Amino acid sequence: MSMPKNEEEWKKKLTPEQYGVLHGKGTEAPFSGKLLHEKRDGTYNCAACGNLLFASDAKFESGTGWPSFDKALPGAVKNITDNSGGMNRTEIVCANCGSHLGHVFDDGPTETGKRYCLNSVCLDLEPKTEKKM
Repeated sequence: MSMPKNEEEWKKKLTPEQYGVLHGKGTEAPFSGKLLHEKRDGTYNCAACGNLLFASDAKFESGTGWPSFDKALPGAVKNITDNSGGMNRTEIVCANCGSHLGHVFDDGPTETGKRYCLNSVCLDLEPKTEKKM
């Protein structure tokens, strides 16, 4: 699967909601995302390019209305300073395709102290499959 080369190709590949968040740096409404209460084991991948981003064991309930994780897979995301809207925060983007995923905050409840706050539309869950004997 080849990665889109321009915004028109991205618009064709993604749903309008995905495009608005992944390429327009939008945010889905809190408590509306399909993966907010997801509990299955597996890997969360970038909905735009398929890059592996987060393991399911890093997911926790933050009460914020968006899927939250305490750590990303090594090299999966890039941090970018975001001072938009009069706020000082850190945006996270996919290290592979540069799509907007959400933000990371230093208020996580685990030993990492991080809370990666993601939009569900930016993620696809690849469930872990049970091996049959």
